[in-house]
Amino acid sequence: MANHSPDSKAITQNQVEGTGENVLAKHVTFFDRNHDGVVYPWETFQGFRAIGAGLALSTVAGLIINMGLSHKTRPGKFPNLLFPIEIKNIAKAKHGSDSGVYDTEGRFVQSKFEAIFSKHAHSNGNALTSNELGEMLKANRQPKDFAGWFGSYIEWKILFYLCKNKNGVLEKDTVRAVYDGSLFEKMEMEKNASKKSKHG
Repeated sequence: MANHSPDSKAITQNQVEGTGENVLAKHVTFFDRNHDGVVYPWETFQGFRAIGAGLALSTVAGLIINMGLSHKTRPGKFPNLLFPIEIKNIAKAKHGSDSGVYDTEGRFVQSKFEAIFSKHAHSNGNALTSNELGEMLKANRQPKDFAGWFGSYIEWKILFYLCKNKNGVLEKDTVRAVYDGSLFEKMEMEKNASKKSKHG
């Protein structure tokens, strides 16, 4: 009887990076400004300001994101009007109509990430234009999943607005860094360095 376990293990490692690491939690941890495992709306606001978002966008993001995710990350608990997001349960807040790059455990799925660009990056295989991003969002829509449509639209449009390059496209490396959480730290460092150079 053939032993198929090595093959199945290889497939798992190929599709999911970090052998079970919840990179979705890493993605969100940037906004936990006091490192207590909980993200409040004012911390989401501070996080957006730290990466260069304006006052209006940061305020709206803090309200919409926390109001949308708080109850999902606090299963069995009474609603909290401070809308805290519990990072340890962030995978429970995954919405439908998304790219599938995070699996149900919050792990990174390489094949789904590559599919974003192989399917939709027509003009440049390593970047998305605004129109190509719109095409991807439509392709990911699940029937009547209006909350998922809205969530995906807001997330990707904010990302495109903040992170497009000087040519007006969203680069593959940038999107990859968003998924593993490293981009936000880099953007904050660049913003702080820019401030210092101006005041220096």
